[in-house]
Amino acid sequence: MSDERPPPSLEELDTRLREARRNAGMDLPDPEPGASGGKVSNGDMALGLRVGVELVAGVLFGLALGYGIDWWLDTKPWGMIIMIFLGAIAGFMNVYRLTSGQGYAAGFDKSQKRDGGE
Repeated sequence: MSDERPPPSLEELDTRLREARRNAGMDLPDPEPGASGGKVSNGDMALGLRVGVELVAGVLFGLALGYGIDWWLDTKPWGMIIMIFLGAIAGFMNVYRLTSGQGYAAGFDKSQKRDGGE
């Protein structure tokens, strides 16, 4: 164990990574240090807003549908309670589909997308 070397510095690793990218043809422009400044991109903000809207819309739709069922069948408050839970579950399922990349197309298969089709 006497031939243990200290781990390479971050600068050395960065230099090696840039060289490997150049050799692989993935030469990207060097980002300026602190260029992002901790800012959130528009895509991230849009995704966060969509997640919130999906969750709230599911619960509100369940609330409205449950209220309508209770009014029609005179089953207060059971229709509203059940439909709020179902709306919340639907909202969570929509968020899961959004974040997993499944989209809204019927019959979407993620393996087809990765393999290049068929």
